[in-house]
Amino acid sequence: MEVLAVLNLGDFAQAFSKMGMFPVFDLAYYIVSILYLKYEPGSVEVSRRSPVASWLCAMLYCFGSYILADIMLGSSPIDYFQHNSHILLASAVWYLIFYCPLNLFYKCVAFLPVKLVLVALKEVVRTRKIAAGVHHAHHAYHHGFFIMVIVGYVKGSGVALISNFEQLLRGVWRPDTNEILNMSFPTKASLYGAILFTMQEAHWLPVSKSVLILVFTLFMVTTKVFMTARHSHGSPFALIESWTCHLLFGSPLGGGEDDHHHAAAAAPSSPLKTKEELSEGVRKRKAKKAE
Repeated sequence: MEVLAVLNLGDFAQAFSKMGMFPVFDLAYYIVSILYLKYEPGSVEVSRRSPVASWLCAMLYCFGSYILADIMLGSSPIDYFQHNSHILLASAVWYLIFYCPLNLFYKCVAFLPVKLVLVALKEVVRTRKIAAGVHHAHHAYHHGFFIMVIVGYVKGSGVALISNFEQLLRGVWRPDTNEILNMSFPTKASLYGAILFTMQEAHWLPVSKSVLILVFTLFMVTTKVFMTARHSHGSPFALIESWTCHLLFGSPLGGGEDDHHHAAAAAPSSPLKTKEELSEGVRKRKAKKAE
């Protein structure tokens, strides 16, 4: 704690935790989310054939975590849609990414240096959502630690947990892409983050919430930017998870990761691969065909 005092980390963390997310950080979150939607198979075709379905998919990508968390906590799933400024901002991003002439907006935000900045800003929002979900659940269920973890996990995972429902809106049904079966790094990190914030809320961690938000944000930003820059789908948790599963559940060392990679190789059109591994030439050809 003396080191924190010398570095004034506590004051910086407090200021960082109180920093507003709207509109800059939320805008980056919407851009990256809808950018990933455009990478999904058939999303461009749906945007031409049925703009309403495309818009609904975009709203799920941006606000799916709020919708699912509200359902779990007994609130109306459309509560978040009362925030008109957020809905209008996300809708504007959706329109520009899918309908901007010559795909100019899409090309700008998909340019790797720009995309890395947007990804970093999105992870700041993700951490805040996890912390807010745990805090919200703590007020509703003061001693419901498992509920806190689940709600924080849902808030951080976003549309990944309801991706199959979003696929139905696009006319696709692929139950093998269930995020629970093949968890991506952001989904795993959201779960671990929800556990940490729940422990902090229960006073089991000797750190303040603002410091935990800062540290976890730095971890998420650094890791996700590095993975995006390298087009990597690995996970920094892979080795620990491999040994833990082998010790507790008797799984072969590295079995889960191997199975995941084999599944990805067998289904090259899976959303996980499509999101970040499609070459720019493939994207352009798809856009031209759709136009």
